[in-house]
Amino acid sequence: MIVREQPSVFKILFSWSGTILPKVLPPLGFVVLLSTVVGGLAHAGHFNFPELPLVGFTLIGVVLSIFLGFKNSACYDRWWEARKLWGMLIANARHFDRDCRMLSQGRRERVIQHVIVFANVLRDRLRQQTANPTELIATSGMSPQALSQLYQQVNAPQYTLSLIQWELMQALKEGEISDIIYTQMNNHVTELSLVQTGCDRIATTPLPFAYSVLLNRTVYFFCFMLPFSLGSTLGLATPLLVGILAYTFLGLDALSSEIEEPFGTQSNDLPLDAMVRTIEIELLGTLGKQTPPPIQAHNNNLL
Repeated sequence: MIVREQPSVFKILFSWSGTILPKVLPPLGFVVLLSTVVGGLAHAGHFNFPELPLVGFTLIGVVLSIFLGFKNSACYDRWWEARKLWGMLIANARHFDRDCRMLSQGRRERVIQHVIVFANVLRDRLRQQTANPTELIATSGMSPQALSQLYQQVNAPQYTLSLIQWELMQALKEGEISDIIYTQMNNHVTELSLVQTGCDRIATTPLPFAYSVLLNRTVYFFCFMLPFSLGSTLGLATPLLVGILAYTFLGLDALSSEIEEPFGTQSNDLPLDAMVRTIEIELLGTLGKQTPPPIQAHNNNLL
């Protein structure tokens, strides 16, 4: 996720890092080059390409704009829902920290440990990666044997939640908490399970492939045909206007594809590492244990 101070208008115009321009530069460069050739030949009078009807391109452009707007809206909804779910995760981690003070010190530490592990393994599940075992042992306090057993589970986040619930049930049986307190704390477990379910839904249900392919092909066809529609009319100005139009359409298409999967490690994806580290710092701090350093942005990009 890109983080930076509010830039000036000048800096916005010439920003490179975190923008969509690096991704669309190859096809954009080809379109501009094609426009230069077509416009130059038409201006010099060496060859006039058959002029394609501008009305048809106008209609295609309007329809394409509507569908690109719909796709960007749908993809941003996925991104925003994912951010809200991780906000719920952070909030429930804080709820656990407050409510667990009713438990004995040893049991409280184990529950907090499991909450930290849950955040880590959920992030790894969504990014289809495996956390650094040394770092996870250091931050969560897990033993290597427990970590090995955790990695053998098909659904590590849900297994971790079952360990939390087991600790709460034992506290209830041993009289550490009342049934009312147990119900209240178990609601946090349910909330964490709902967070994982929502994240899994987003991660495993992308936009329909056929829809994305159709829109992507139409965008490229429209941009590559623009020079032949405007070349005879604009002449040497063809690369400028076609380049601006192509950048807009290609950029919107590429940006929607990037935020469609909000749990990745691209520039505009959610900073899951930073959010997990926030949970670790806050929970370990309340236990009086050493906290890891905050995640720092690298080249204005926070993972």
